[in-house]
Amino acid sequence: MFGNNHLPEVLHLRLGVNIDHVATLRNARGGARPDPVQAARAAIEAGADGITAHLREDRRHIRDEDIARLKAEIPKPLNLEMAATQEMLAIALKTRPHAACLVPERREERTTEGGLDAAAQYNTLEPVVSELKKAGVMVALFIAAEPAQITTAARMGAPAIEIHTGSWCEAVAAADQRRAAAEWQRIAEGARLARRLGLEVHAGHGLDYQTAEHIAKLPEIVELNIGHFLVGEAVFVGLAQSIRTMRAAMERGRGNAVS
Repeated sequence: MFGNNHLPEVLHLRLGVNIDHVATLRNARGGARPDPVQAARAAIEAGADGITAHLREDRRHIRDEDIARLKAEIPKPLNLEMAATQEMLAIALKTRPHAACLVPERREERTTEGGLDAAAQYNTLEPVVSELKKAGVMVALFIAAEPAQITTAARMGAPAIEIHTGSWCEAVAAADQRRAAAEWQRIAEGARLARRLGLEVHAGHGLDYQTAEHIAKLPEIVELNIGHFLVGEAVFVGLAQSIRTMRAAMERGRGNAVS
């Protein structure tokens, strides 16, 4: 999401750092600290290629003023995660982030629990994709690595997809080897299909050092977006160190990329 929409092999795997949960911590007590914009600057200094922030309908973490400040103040691209609603479309068109990732959203969920059903929501999503593209915003759809979803994204004209990696990461964490292998095969095959269709391929949700290193082996994937894990690790080692460790894991994986 933070680079150009080329399809040649990308040696450098981009890292987008999601700073939502710095805002969650701020909002738990009120006031201005910790400041998500300060966290974004620290992330960039530590090696992030861009910053991701999800402006939710209920503003549970990131707020409108955070998005405005991020766009104005950070020296790297901003990727706005957003639901495909008219309210969010208006904010995106006003803010003009470098990129926008369309995600599903339900008020009762703790975090985004799955990918968009792009195939079923084509008529809702396509006009939003079109408007954002006209405004010069790079658009991705956050979807499961399923052929029907990937082919719909391509038909819709979305330049990129972000593969939802949550189910695979959960299986790895539970040491459920059979499920993990099946989910991994789905991700790998989905990434290859998306690349053949001309889509730029990103991935995210639930990634930690281990899973990020492993998924970095897929040459079709050019960007990872990671947030909650990095903010959690920052409690123990600091945000800059958690990002440097993540970058090193990604680079090890990319060095072992498989064709």
